[in-house]
Amino acid sequence: MFWPWSSPAPLVTLRGQRVLLRLPEMRDYEAWHSLRRASQDFLRPFEPRWTELDLTRRVFAMRVRRARQEAEEGTDFTFFVFLRQDGGDVLAGGITLSNIRRRAAQFVNLGYWMGQNYAGNGLMTEAVAVTLPFIFETLDLHRVHAAFLPTNTASRRVLEKNGFVEEGFAERYLQINGRWEDHVLMGLTEERWAAARLGQRHWVA
Repeated sequence: MFWPWSSPAPLVTLRGQRVLLRLPEMRDYEAWHSLRRASQDFLRPFEPRWTELDLTRRVFAMRVRRARQEAEEGTDFTFFVFLRQDGGDVLAGGITLSNIRRRAAQFVNLGYWMGQNYAGNGLMTEAVAVTLPFIFETLDLHRVHAAFLPTNTASRRVLEKNGFVEEGFAERYLQINGRWEDHVLMGLTEERWAAARLGQRHWVA
């Protein structure tokens, strides 16, 4: 049987008005290294601890291979988020769709990061919106889960603007910057997403 998510991984490219999402490639290394290094202080309060060793070309090559393999297997998708420009697309951040579950669950976990110079201008809100048709229509999943630190109001806005609703609170949920941190849990179902899209079409009409 052919499943929609079993297409060759290089074909997975998602486009929005201002953003383009695709799997990482080795040609992205210099841009990725520069963006992550320049944004390290900005990202540190929101991510698992990492060091300069995690920015080496060897580690990046492992990330690229793993991202390709996981996408081909349909278990995880790691996208780089590019700002579309006439002079060439510019790496701005990343989105991960991880721990895809099938059978009775049919859900995926959503995570994302944005370089400091590109934060606060709606790019991640658009990037998440671009992934939702891929999640609900291409991958044919039923739910998306996301979690963020209670103090991360920017992340809350990204999710709320895309129709996510708060569903709970998890004590010491993820290890962030070397500490187990509480997280707010949010979710979006295919039914809620489809209803919102239908409402937007009626409003435009």
